[in-house]
Amino acid sequence: MKPLNEQLKIIKRGVVDIVTEDDLIQKLKKGKPLTIKLGIDPTSPDIHLGHTVALNKLRQFQDLGHNAILIIGDYTAMIGDPSGRMAERPQLSKEIISKNVKSYEEQAFKILDKNKLKIVYNSEWFSKLNFEDVIKLVSKFTIAQMFEHDYFDKRFKDGISISLHELIYPVMQGYDSVVIKADIELGGTDQRFNVIAGRYLQKESGQESQIGLFTPILTGLDGKNKMSKSLNNYIGINDKPEDMFGKVMSISDDLIIQYFELLTDVDINEIKNMEEDIKSSRVNPMEIKKKLGFEIVKKYKGEKEAEYSKNYFEKTFSEKEIPYDEHKYKWNFSNDEITIAEFMKFLNVVKTNSEAKRIVEQGGFYINDKRINDFTIKIKKGETPFTFKIGKKVFGKVEK
Repeated sequence: MKPLNEQLKIIKRGVVDIVTEDDLIQKLKKGKPLTIKLGIDPTSPDIHLGHTVALNKLRQFQDLGHNAILIIGDYTAMIGDPSGRMAERPQLSKEIISKNVKSYEEQAFKILDKNKLKIVYNSEWFSKLNFEDVIKLVSKFTIAQMFEHDYFDKRFKDGISISLHELIYPVMQGYDSVVIKADIELGGTDQRFNVIAGRYLQKESGQESQIGLFTPILTGLDGKNKMSKSLNNYIGINDKPEDMFGKVMSISDDLIIQYFELLTDVDINEIKNMEEDIKSSRVNPMEIKKKLGFEIVKKYKGEKEAEYSKNYFEKTFSEKEIPYDEHKYKWNFSNDEITIAEFMKFLNVVKTNSEAKRIVEQGGFYINDKRINDFTIKIKKGETPFTFKIGKKVFGKVEK
């Protein structure tokens, strides 16, 4: 295994908090492989770049020679993690969770070394507990302890209901750590309460408490909210290469360095040099952003696709040559005329009429290269074929 200082340098990259660093050092000094835990609830079928921050950290531990365990929370997903949410999650059926699990595994292997990974499902132990076991487990916590969770406390003070099953979630995640005897648990900063619950439950069970290693929450494409599919501000690792590159190019300049540090394998010293170049205006941030897009696409799609995506972006958006014919659509509407909102919903660009109206009012909708300013106009089948462009990344040609 690498010397302690080298391990710490790699482990601490992109980490904002360790509970506790002294405990981590003591565990590493033993010179033995540690058990590293990362839990993922398959609440949707897709992994986006926000999910990959912790997955990348788990891969680093694999490369350092430690034992990586990926816990698929097929049981906890039926509750849904309440962390970071001001409302109760909708409960998922076993059928939906089962479909999501397979998709999660396939995508996780784009990051993790399959040959050095142990995958377990927490249904393996939770499905075997009887009600007496559950009572004994939850009795180790008090309501006061649960309300140390920021979101439980805030929801209670704001008069927002909290269901009993939500209070059990941190206990379940903590019990996962007891079962696999985790030395370190990885998670975003929103997982702090759940990880601390695991430390407490391990101690109560006579085990040595795990270390909590916390990574920052990745900011989404909107520049202000957590990357999330529900907010449509995400980059999926199954996105087409050119779409991934184009979405990276849409981020604000102040996110470039965060994305480099959390999403790529570029050397940290090189990243610091790029940060200085941006601050001193020695380099146009656009050029550094292109390098970022290239690195991210290369990581998930390969160097050939990364080069293609870069050239595609430069041709399409830098040179203003938009290849409409590469994205053709048939008029698959039951009516001969539709609203702009219906058209944008068909393309999965927006979910609501107000979103579509805002795009038009901001000058982001074009038909046949002409900007459309009137949201009330109808799009007619009789006017096909026509080209369209929505914002900077969505374009194509509609035919009869």
